[in-house]
Formats: sequence, C-alpha cells, structure tokens
Amino acid sequence: MDKKPNILIIMCDQLRHDYLHCYGNEWISTPNIDSIAEDGCLYENAYSPNPVCIPARHNLFTGLTAREHGFDDNYFGNDERPCPWNLPTFAKILSDGGYSTFAFGKMHFQPERNAYGFDTFLNMDEVVEDIMEDEYLQFLNEKGYGNVGSFHGVRNVLYQQPQQSLLPDELHGSHWVADKTIEMLNKRPKQDRPFLCVTGFIQPHPPLSSPPSYSHLYDGKVPKHTSSITPLSTFAKENQALADMSDEANINRMRELYASAITWVDYNVGRILKALKDNELEDNTLVIFLSDHGEMLGDLDTYQKFLSYEASSHIPLLMKWPSRISKGTRNSLYADLNDILPTLVDVAGLEYPIDRKLPGESLFKEGQKDRHFQYIEHQRDNKRWCAILDGTYKLTHYYGDDDTLFNLREDKEERINLLYNNAKEYQDIYQELRKKLIEYEKEWGLEGYIENDDFKKFARYEAHDYYEGCFPKYIKTYRGEEDIFDDLSDEIFKAIKDEPTVHLSKLHLKEILLNAGYDEEYITKLLDRARKEDRY
Repeated sequence: MDKKPNILIIMCDQLRHDYLHCYGNEWISTPNIDSIAEDGCLYENAYSPNPVCIPARHNLFTGLTAREHGFDDNYFGNDERPCPWNLPTFAKILSDGGYSTFAFGKMHFQPERNAYGFDTFLNMDEVVEDIMEDEYLQFLNEKGYGNVGSFHGVRNVLYQQPQQSLLPDELHGSHWVADKTIEMLNKRPKQDRPFLCVTGFIQPHPPLSSPPSYSHLYDGKVPKHTSSITPLSTFAKENQALADMSDEANINRMRELYASAITWVDYNVGRILKALKDNELEDNTLVIFLSDHGEMLGDLDTYQKFLSYEASSHIPLLMKWPSRISKGTRNSLYADLNDILPTLVDVAGLEYPIDRKLPGESLFKEGQKDRHFQYIEHQRDNKRWCAILDGTYKLTHYYGDDDTLFNLREDKEERINLLYNNAKEYQDIYQELRKKLIEYEKEWGLEGYIENDDFKKFARYEAHDYYEGCFPKYIKTYRGEEDIFDDLSDEIFKAIKDEPTVHLSKLHLKEILLNAGYDEEYITKLLDRARKEDRY
C-alpha cells in the first residue's frame, strides 16, 4: 500500500477568486499562491455552498449542509450553538485513521475551544471572549503588546474603513499563523505518521489592517467598483450600509487595502511552502488552498458576503500533489467546500464512518455528484435564499423577494437581472432552472421549505440597515483593569493616521459608540480631536 499523504489546507477568510493573479487578475501580485496552481490544479468554478463564515466552515469540516449541522447563518453570543456531537469532521476521521492533526488560526469552531478532532489547536479568532481562549492573544501579551485592544484592526467604528495595522509585521496575525505552521513542519512530533494541518488566515476579512509596508502596493491600480443596472435584491440593499463608505475615494482606497491584505497573506503562504520544501515534504503532501467565501467589496454597490453574487460566493480552490496531480491542470466543472471532506477521506484511504448521504464527492473521483450544476443556500425564514448555476445561468430564489436570473457568460458582473419587469423571453429557462433548484432545495436545503413540490410562501422581507459595532470583548474579563489597555480613540487615530479618505463625521460613529456604552462627552472629545487631526 502506498504511504498515506500529508495534507496541508491553507484557508483564507473572505477572499474572492478574482483577486488572485492565477485567476486572471493581471494587476495583483500573488506569486506564492499562484505557484500552487502552476504545480497542480486550479478549479475555475469553485463555490462556497453557504457564503458566510460559520456555515461555510461547517460545510467544509463536516461535509454536510446546514440541514444537518444547523448553521444556516452566523450564530454568536446568546445565539451560539454547538455543532452536533454525532457528526464526524474530517479531522476526527483522519485522527482516528492514524493522522497527527493540527489547526492554527481562525477556525470558527463552536464552542470556540471544541477542537473538532484536531490533536493540536492554536486559536486566533476575530473577536476574542477571553484571553485563555486565544493563543494568538496570549502571544501578543507575552511580546509586550497585550495593551492593544484592536489587535486585528479597529473592528467597530472602522470595520471596513481604510486603516493600517497597529502591530509590527512580525507580530501580525497572518505572520503568526504562518510561524506556527512552519514550526510544526520543522519540529512535528511522531514523524512516522502522516499529518493533517489546517492553517486559517483571517485576512483579507475586515478590518483591512495590513502592515504599513504593504498598504500602498496598489495605489491607483484597482479598478473602480461596478454598479447594477437593474434593481438589487432587498437582501443586497441591506448590505449597502454595512461598510459605512462615504465617497468614491473612500471606496477605492478600501479596495486597494483589500488587495494589499491578499499580497501580505501571499508572502506568508510563501514562507509556509518554503518550509514544506526545506523539510522534503513536498512530494507526498496534498496542498489545498481555498477560501470560505468572497467579498462584494463595493461591487454592485454592496459589501461583505451573505449573497449569491459571484463576488460573494465564487471562491478560489487550488490543489497540488506531485504524485497525483499534473502541473498546470485546470478543471472547469463545479466544485465546492462540500467536496473537501470526501476528498480527504478518499486520499487517506479511509471510510466515512456514519450513515449519511454526502452532498460532495472526492475531487479524485467522478460519477456520483452531478458537477454540471452548483447549489448554494443561505439563511432562514423570509430572509432565506437558494441558488443554482448551470454553466451559463444563475437563478436565485428569494423566499422574501423576487427571484433573479443572470447570464454569467454574457454578464459576468451580474448587472442585469433577466427577470426584471417579468421579461417573457427568459421564462422557459427560468422555469427549467426553478424546477431543478426545487429538487436541490428539497434534498439538501433546510427542512420545511418545499411544500407540494414548490417553494414555501413567506411575507416579503424588509431591509434593515445595520453597522458593525463589535468591540474587544476579552477586555471585560479583566474586571476593572481596563486602564491597562490603549484607549479606543488613540487606536482609531493611529490606525487612520495615513488614511486621508477616512472622515469620522461621515461614519455612524456616534450611533455605534452610544450603543456600546460610551457617553456623549467621550464622543464629543473624539470628534474634536478629529477636527484637529484633519479626520473629521
């Protein structure tokens, strides 16, 4: 029997596929990520089956949809729920099958410290509840940076605003995740056993706080954002306010910093790949590079994820394995995060241990999954939508809004909804895809949404503007010792010191701070300082 391969999964958060050079982006520099495609296979049509962090990652880790794992959306705080105990993850299956298993960085396990089958788990989360839950925060504390509250960037007032990191390059989160992965590759225990390692970068997820040395790589190089010609879905309109952008210059700068964050991640991916080569592990290691979902980034005048549009749901997926995958291969059939678990179980020579039909199939096999269609879902009740792609068209059914149909061959930017104003010439295509989507929703979607072989009826959804107001939660665990941390206003001004497109008076700063418990006097002083520092 051949020796079982090592497996290295490198995962970004909120990385859309078209911001990598290997996917045709001519102006961005991603040579190390590109090298995975050059040495292996690039999946041209890879998708997130539920384009938001926690659901996408649970599809990835369990190989199942929200119907089974329960995460149709992000659930935090009082709404947090555990992943069902009886669903095996690929880490658990491989650990039971003789693999040493490691996870470094952002995973979004729930509960946070549930290791999901990983023997070693070093956590780096976006919003930390307690310092004891987060090894990266402990690392910063040891290095003398425990006073920094916004260590991943200022998330609340400046969530998607241009800003720069408050930390030195070598202490940045993306650098730390790479360091821990490299440390494992150099000194891994039980070297007679194969390893599974998942490396989770937070970037390019907002806050867009890359090191200052990377922050001006793409000044004036990023194309202007697109706008829709036909009206957007109500759900998409809701996302328009989330980024709190003030003008075109502000939007363009945000897009430049998103690209900079990707190139900073690429640098750290290069460090990991070098360690893999230096330790002579390349030949028998399956390397997978992917993202959980994308980012609208102002395109179609909307932001973030949650949507079926390409910028949100179309993700990069690259694989290299010298003994099994030919260099420079490209695959145009549909693939998604559901395929990762069966792929890993397959290459490890193991069996899926419970009686569940999986929506995905090993990328090294063919025949069971119809890769001519791609199904995507998100949310519940009248906020729910589901979508299907057939190689040309994408149909999205909104339970609380009108459906949309796009021709992706002729309208890659999805600016024209072919169903707008009840266009009759597309009704045959619409009805055919609608029938197919009902089949997928009935089999893989949340239970109870198909009645009498048709979509369940809901009241129309009404958009509600909202803004990111999440503050560093772990500070509260110090119980009265908050003065050991840098003041929020100092961190805000340090982060935007070299970002002239940010004007605090144009943001929903007062609303966010009042909601977080700051008083009028604090806010007035902050805005007075903004006037003095030309950031009002």
